[in-house]
Amino acid sequence: MSTRAERMRLPLSTEVMKATAEKHGVCVRPFTMEVGDPDTGELRYVAVPCGSTVESVCAPCAKKAKALRMAQCREGWHLTEEPDFTPAPPTAEQKELMEFRADLVARYREAVEHGEEGQADELREEIRGVDEELRQLGMRGRLPSPDLPGKRPVKRSTKRRQDAPNLPRKKVAKTTVGREYAGKFRPSMFVTLTCDTYGRVREDGTPVDPASYDYRRAARDAVHFASLVDRWWQNLRRVVGWDVQYFATVEPQKRTAPHLHAALRGSIPHEVLRQVTEATYHQVWWPNHDEPIYGGDRLPVWDARSKGFVDPEKHEPLTPWEEAVEEVEEPAHVVTFGRQVHSKGILGGTEEAGRHIGYLTKYLTKSTGEVVEAISARQREHHDRLHAELAITPCSPCCAVWLLYGVQPLGATSRMTPGHCKGRAHRRTTLGLPGRRVLVSRKWSGKSLADHKADRKAFVRDMLAGVGIVKPEEDTSRLIWRKVQPGDRDAPPRAHLLMRAIAERITWKAEYDRALLAAHPPGPETSATPLAV
Repeated sequence: MSTRAERMRLPLSTEVMKATAEKHGVCVRPFTMEVGDPDTGELRYVAVPCGSTVESVCAPCAKKAKALRMAQCREGWHLTEEPDFTPAPPTAEQKELMEFRADLVARYREAVEHGEEGQADELREEIRGVDEELRQLGMRGRLPSPDLPGKRPVKRSTKRRQDAPNLPRKKVAKTTVGREYAGKFRPSMFVTLTCDTYGRVREDGTPVDPASYDYRRAARDAVHFASLVDRWWQNLRRVVGWDVQYFATVEPQKRTAPHLHAALRGSIPHEVLRQVTEATYHQVWWPNHDEPIYGGDRLPVWDARSKGFVDPEKHEPLTPWEEAVEEVEEPAHVVTFGRQVHSKGILGGTEEAGRHIGYLTKYLTKSTGEVVEAISARQREHHDRLHAELAITPCSPCCAVWLLYGVQPLGATSRMTPGHCKGRAHRRTTLGLPGRRVLVSRKWSGKSLADHKADRKAFVRDMLAGVGIVKPEEDTSRLIWRKVQPGDRDAPPRAHLLMRAIAERITWKAEYDRALLAAHPPGPETSATPLAV
């Protein structure tokens, strides 16, 4: 008999099951969906993959997501033909519904003018229903609100700053494909952009002098980095004169500042990229938020009568967001890139292109905290100081941190806690990095991630059909899907669904191996040594 200590060292059944699922590419933490067929009345439970992109959460799902991103990057980087985005003409049914919506909006405004609140509420609900029908019919875009526009926001001057160099401006052509050289070469670019310096840092990313390191600017640059990148795309397109397409990833450096790796379609001179980077900036036209007014135990309180936050002592309402923005005379912050700009020309179909695609997607399966892990006490202190600054840096006009500066944020409710925002920018694990780690332009490959996934499925189906294994695509549009709530007694345990998914994946793998063997049969035996019988 084994001892208790020996039994404790044996792997648990759940660990063995998880390792087996990872081996066969099965999601290890699926959620259960109840699927009903209205035609047959059949009711079954299906394990749906979690879709996580973080390997430490679910390795199989993260690897699949990374493979899709790599395929998306590869297909769009060196396109030789323009992707077709010609919209389909509006259907007769769509036009009829739009006419009906216009009539409903006219009646709604009449009801509002005459003070018929009940009738106006009914018409508004009917307009929402028509909008939903239009979207189901395949219409995209935002529909105008039935209400008349309120007070227009303050327009800021678009005149360039005096301390920023001017850029040449061309009319942006609709072409997205780069120039061809010598009748056969069409190189593209790989570009890396970084944030500005905030002080000297060591090799481990920590500042040499923490007292002089500009944590405030580092926090604000991280929060507004996505807006700065958007401005860079706009400036680049205006300078080169064509619709530059990109596939980019945002990653943290050792000093925790975000930096951008981008694959650009087409070739652009390095000097142009450097000039655009030097001249690109983003102005944050927000109320001043240098010094908090409230903090500690002295915080604004919610007033039910005014439906807003008020001063805890004087009970005066805080300044509304619209009024605070109107009083702004100069930007609260200006974001710029650093001086380092790395760019390189890459030819499609080469080993170098594949290596750079792997570099672009290298950290997509890791969370921000896993990419920049604080190992030493000095690194932990650096991260803590940056997080402390991010905790008092507003991330949006709706951020609850604005209450610390005496400003009523947009959409303030009684559930809002002053100084505590659930946005990603304030989390210790993200350190201000934007939520979108992958940035892809609309005309990159002409396909969405769902399209790339469908292409992979179609490829496998064609391979199987070649050896007589027909896998018809099931029409799931008529099925009724419902997420099973925790505690549902009729739902099978997750372990049962996981074992069924493993068995299905083993069967699919065997069928795919048969198809591969039929498509590429082994050659004749050429070994001089006879096989043993």
